[in-house]
Amino acid sequence: MSTTLSVQNLSKSFAGLKAVQKMSLEAKAGEIAAVIGPNGAGKTTLFNCITGAIQPDQAEIKLSAQDAKQPVLLQRKSMEEIARLGVARTFQQVRLFDSLSLVDNVVLGGLYRHQLGWGEILVDRLGRGARRHRALRTQAEQYLRRVGLQDQRYELAGNLDHGNRRRLEIARALAGHPVLLLLDEPAAGLNRIETDRLTEILAGLSGEGMAILLIEHDMKLVMRIASRIYVMDHGELLTCGSADEVASDARVIEAYLGSRRLDEPRVGHVAG
Repeated sequence: MSTTLSVQNLSKSFAGLKAVQKMSLEAKAGEIAAVIGPNGAGKTTLFNCITGAIQPDQAEIKLSAQDAKQPVLLQRKSMEEIARLGVARTFQQVRLFDSLSLVDNVVLGGLYRHQLGWGEILVDRLGRGARRHRALRTQAEQYLRRVGLQDQRYELAGNLDHGNRRRLEIARALAGHPVLLLLDEPAAGLNRIETDRLTEILAGLSGEGMAILLIEHDMKLVMRIASRIYVMDHGELLTCGSADEVASDARVIEAYLGSRRLDEPRVGHVAG
């Protein structure tokens, strides 16, 4: 598998607090990688640095972008520039336009890819006869079908339950035609049936060649779908490896569970 994302020696501090220290990881095309760790481990800060929400103090972040012959350096680029290179992201707290329909939420994701300002996006949305808008709506319905929401495409996003809001956010991210999809706790608050559906969606996307990097606390989900797991603790990489390697790593067991393997049944899940 080719490497889509390569992060080397990423560090970020806030007023002397070392949130992330010399973190390195890879996300490969056609694979799912997971980042796990307790609250305060630096996981979301890591995602923020990769996506340009904040700038790292130091790092080499390379993306094998859609239209580039050579990997592109992401550090010092803006969120907008990084998104247009093919990096899409969802958030721990779902961020949707509740007063718009599902299909219009996804259309906005596609319009953003076309480098339009918000004023231009609004005009484009209102101009329903425009060729571009018709094409984007057709594509948006395909993405909604992909996550199982096509029958609700004209519903307002604000009317969705939590599980469907998660799926809608993924559909909107897909409208940016990403080569790399970053998911921040996509299974948070989902029941088992919803989590199984999420697993199917992610497996399908990776099977088509997309690189997926996720933060997740549902260890059953992580162990089922992640090809490689990165364990963070106090901003540093504790270990990385396959599900079996991480689950049996003595340092991980001691840090999280005391004496039980990471993938064994337990009440609740790893604090995040």
